[in-house]
Amino acid sequence: MRKVISIVLFAFFFLGCTTGQKPKEKSIKTVKKQNDFAIIIHGGAGTILKKNMTKEKEIAYKEKLATAIKVGHTILKNGGTSQEAVLKTIQVMEASPLFNAGKGAVFTNAGTNELDASFMDGKTLNAGAVAGVKNVKSPIELAIKVMTDSEHVMLSGAGASLFAKEQGLEIVAPSYFYTEQRFKALQKVKKSQKKKLEVSNKQAAFYDATIKDSKFGTVGCVALDKNGNIAAGTSTGGMTNKRWGRIGDAPIIGSGTYANNLTCGVSSTGWGEYFIRSQVAYDISAQMEYQQKSLKEATKDVIQNKLTKLGGLGGVVALDKNGNMSFEFNTEGMYRASMDDQGTLIVKIYKE
Repeated sequence: MRKVISIVLFAFFFLGCTTGQKPKEKSIKTVKKQNDFAIIIHGGAGTILKKNMTKEKEIAYKEKLATAIKVGHTILKNGGTSQEAVLKTIQVMEASPLFNAGKGAVFTNAGTNELDASFMDGKTLNAGAVAGVKNVKSPIELAIKVMTDSEHVMLSGAGASLFAKEQGLEIVAPSYFYTEQRFKALQKVKKSQKKKLEVSNKQAAFYDATIKDSKFGTVGCVALDKNGNIAAGTSTGGMTNKRWGRIGDAPIIGSGTYANNLTCGVSSTGWGEYFIRSQVAYDISAQMEYQQKSLKEATKDVIQNKLTKLGGLGGVVALDKNGNMSFEFNTEGMYRASMDDQGTLIVKIYKE
């Protein structure tokens, strides 16, 4: 009798152990490594239509996007860090009047330029951000300094500028950020708002479109280095005609920027208020971590479903831990580029 009981107990124990192991084995998801290193960038999203773009301007945008991403790709190819690649890539776009960041920043209602930026390291989940900066040449560099050389995550206004001076960063006169094109854009938006008050509701739709497009234009970069570390950064001048010290999503970790080596890195561009409310960048990472979605599935759900239903417009560039890349946007276009570990360069502007 004891022998029978022993056999039954052993069988029960053996079957219990094996059945307990099977779900574990099934839960392991094998994902093929796509790239050993990679980099992806954007230069803003919005109503970007080919019919409104001159050939010369299209070439200029594509060449600058290519120049910027090649800088970061070279760093990664030579074994550099994703942090350095993001910094140097974004600095190329900050120095170009083509983009709404740094030199080409849009104007506030008061006729000034107020710059925002953020950076996040996927290995440590450390981050740095700045908002409302008026005299620092490279906001993305300052954001990284906040991360590496202070105990804080975000600094703003005069305090951020003082910190930049103490860190030896390049300080410029506010006039450095002036461009005639951006100043004219401010006058156009102001005129549109004034006209909207004077016309019928039917005619107002035209002016709404002009005002709405003033909210777009940001630069961003996500990079994966050979050590498997992801970094993401975003830099912007915000929205044309902004008032009262308005701050968008670009300097907010989880909205405009997010990076986590377990999942992905994301940089956002679009109507900031909606990206803040949706926590767009973090939501993509969270869907990958907790719902086991692929990068493409997560970016598509957040941008085309959740953000769109809320009324938000814009897009993201994202890169996961396996080197998979995603451009996702719900606007007519987004300035964007990517490069993989084979050096394959993709540069696009319009919806395809």
